[in-house]
Amino acid sequence: MIVLKFGGTSVANAENISKTIAIITNKSKENQLAVVVSAFSGVTDLLILAGKTAANKDKGYKDIVSQIEKKHKDAIEELISLSDQSEIIDTINSNINHLKTLLDGCYLLGELTNRTADIVAGFGELLSSQIIAVALKQKVSNSAFKDSREIIKTDSNFGKAAVDFKTTNELIAEYFKNNNHQVTLFPGFIASSLDGNTTTLGRGGSDYTAAIIAAAVKAEVLEIWTDVNGMFTANPKSVKQAQPIETISYQEAMELSHFGAKVLYPPTIQPVLKDSIPIFIKNTFEPEVYGTLISNQPEASTNPIKGISHIDNIALLTLEGSGMIGVAGSSKRLFEVLSNENINVIFITQASSEHSICIGILNADADKAKNAIDKAFEMEIAQGKVDPSIVEKDLCIVALVGESMKNHQGISGKMFSTLGKNNVNIRAIAQGASERNISVVINEKDVKKALNTLHERFFEDNTKQLNLFVMGVGNVGEKFIDQISQQKKFLKENLKINVRVIALSNSRKMVFDEDGINLKDWKETLNQGETADPTAFITRTKELNLRNSIFVDITANYDIASIYDQFLGQNIAVVTCNKIACSSEYRNYRNLKNLSRKYNAPFLFETNVGAGLPIIDTLKHLIASGDKVNRINAVLSGSLNFIFNNFSDTYNFHDVVKEAGVQGFTEPDPKIDLSGVDVARKILILIRESGYEMEMEDITNNSFLPAACMETTNNDDFFRSLTKHASHFDNLLAEAKDKDSRLKFVASFENGKASVGLQFIPADSPFYNLEGKDNIVQFYTDRYVDQPLLIKGAGAGAAVTASGIFADVIRIGNV
Repeated sequence: MIVLKFGGTSVANAENISKTIAIITNKSKENQLAVVVSAFSGVTDLLILAGKTAANKDKGYKDIVSQIEKKHKDAIEELISLSDQSEIIDTINSNINHLKTLLDGCYLLGELTNRTADIVAGFGELLSSQIIAVALKQKVSNSAFKDSREIIKTDSNFGKAAVDFKTTNELIAEYFKNNNHQVTLFPGFIASSLDGNTTTLGRGGSDYTAAIIAAAVKAEVLEIWTDVNGMFTANPKSVKQAQPIETISYQEAMELSHFGAKVLYPPTIQPVLKDSIPIFIKNTFEPEVYGTLISNQPEASTNPIKGISHIDNIALLTLEGSGMIGVAGSSKRLFEVLSNENINVIFITQASSEHSICIGILNADADKAKNAIDKAFEMEIAQGKVDPSIVEKDLCIVALVGESMKNHQGISGKMFSTLGKNNVNIRAIAQGASERNISVVINEKDVKKALNTLHERFFEDNTKQLNLFVMGVGNVGEKFIDQISQQKKFLKENLKINVRVIALSNSRKMVFDEDGINLKDWKETLNQGETADPTAFITRTKELNLRNSIFVDITANYDIASIYDQFLGQNIAVVTCNKIACSSEYRNYRNLKNLSRKYNAPFLFETNVGAGLPIIDTLKHLIASGDKVNRINAVLSGSLNFIFNNFSDTYNFHDVVKEAGVQGFTEPDPKIDLSGVDVARKILILIRESGYEMEMEDITNNSFLPAACMETTNNDDFFRSLTKHASHFDNLLAEAKDKDSRLKFVASFENGKASVGLQFIPADSPFYNLEGKDNIVQFYTDRYVDQPLLIKGAGAGAAVTASGIFADVIRIGNV
């Protein structure tokens, strides 16, 4: 015999019930079946709500009953032929009338006893099974309905009754001994006490009903049919990359189901374990999929972890004090108090010093538990030997589960370091001697990040997902997004880095997509987004709380540069080409670097100097290896180099500056480049990265622009001033020719002093032949004394700047 159980979603409506009946019909051709069904999806919740509503003297319970009645009669109309409807409608009417009578009594008395609550909650399975039995008989004539209350007997612990297995097994065996039906349909969840009162087996109890029957008849297999393809390595609603588990042991399945894997009710395994009856988890809507096989001989796996699960709504209660050290019976008293209050302990850890005991319980029980414990230890608290118990709410337990973990060293270390890198704070830790489960308590807000981070570490071939929040999609931003789109497949296959753009923003619009924005039509998506709001952008990024989050600033905006601390303080990495933050007050610069270290959030700004050139990265390696920078000479503005390389007798200064802007070599405000401010920022950043403390005002800026040009307030006026003062620029060019030199805007640092300004570069200088938009940097250090370390290459342009930003993102992926 095979026992099948179909859950609430499998019998949610007529369409789903038809799929269920098709599976039963097909299997009945070769096997005798016992079929257990749940209530229609959502009905049990409605029944419980109706009971509470009636007990609260609210006549709204009548509307709820009408809703339940309609739901079932609609199913009858769609599933059962007109000629067979009369009898089942009478049966349903009788049950609904009984339900109404019970609820009327609750309303009049203003109370809902546990005994009545069991009867009310059990109507869901009773109604669904009676309707499905009639619908099934239309396809399988040799089928029958059997009320589970007649064969499953329990004690009178209403709400979660304990099964009397001796009596139950005898009744089930007797029933099937005299039963020749090919299919027998049973309602799940409900049973009855020995004196005949309806009881229930706990939420999810339909699984348990099926397991009880399977164990009693020594079934070949127990099949649990649901709406997913088996048990998963993690909750697929939280972890998109979760994978079905093909085979798993009974013990592993019990651990996962206990820790929130809702596909299986935890007590289900116990009845079938003794006789090693295998359990299959199957999908009603994809019956051809293998599913998950639970047995005592699962297939061997190279991965010691079978799954990651969690329990929400946890509170941590801590009892501590010197009066507990070496005192026998403290733990006994604590757990007796909780037992007397009927509070279930989910998690336990105790310091070896015996100074404290920490337990995990449900949030809903926290206040009751604290009051009871403080009362039980009232004398010790008054004497100062024990502190009042401490309760922390809104926590979550995350567990790694795997039978083979005990044979693999370092699993817990990998778990803790993985969580730590993503700034997930661990409040408590527990691991049994069997090493089948490692559990940690974390803040509930971090659970999704924790699950995804751990799943990535243990199940995704070490593929690291980077979640990007990009602000600024102008010339450089557009090139950056294009590069991501082009290289996405390569990065995933070769570097094991999966890059997703979660958010985009420009000055007008912003858009978020937790699953990743489609980069093929990102411009249209952004144009249809909501109004841009930097504060809302920050808030949304924090609320998503995704692992490996990176804020990418591709603006030149002061306000955006001032919010980096809010990202770094939330363990969100920052990658930026915006020079304002690192050239701001030294105190702010140091604060950002300190936040980066404290919260393990990379702060990368390679493109602040030299666009895509590895100048800052090289400098960092010099300093890290113990070298000291003594002098820096550099041409750091690709835009100014482009301008002075192209400025000639036939190509006037105004037109060259215009062309530099068109090609994306200058800032949106070209005066920033031409004033020397941009170069001053760059040399300041190199000086600070070399280990020196310096402020912007300490740098001498020998500007070549006339004062009238500097005093303009917008780009149009600025360009007009360049035309007006054309003779000034022509004179500079003529002087350079007279000296057989070329004009270069040079930044220098030596002996604690720095300056930037236009210089006449002679032919024997390495700066003389610097063409196009190239940059050049010379580092004179303790190791590079006579011949400096020299870095040279393109230092401006949207494509090279974007590639530098992209390189910083990849650096984070490789950490």
